[in-house]
Amino acid sequence: MQATLTIASPQCSPASGLTASPSATSDLPTANAAGAAAAVDSSTLLQGQKAVAICHNGSVYRLQATKLGKLILTK
Repeated sequence: MQATLTIASPQCSPASGLTASPSATSDLPTANAAGAAAAVDSSTLLQGQKAVAICHNGSVYRLQATKLGKLILTK
């Protein structure tokens, strides 16, 4: 069974209901002092769901896990 993600507003804002909870962001690693990109496990982002909304620069993106274990990012 595949989860469905419904986005009420195309804009990212606290009113859109798409902000991350503190528990969702507390486990995310930060970049090290050398400026290397931090690696985040997909299970941390998805938290057991098949898809998650990501707000980036005022736009909402959808990160979806496929049945074959691949990831799809769409705007």
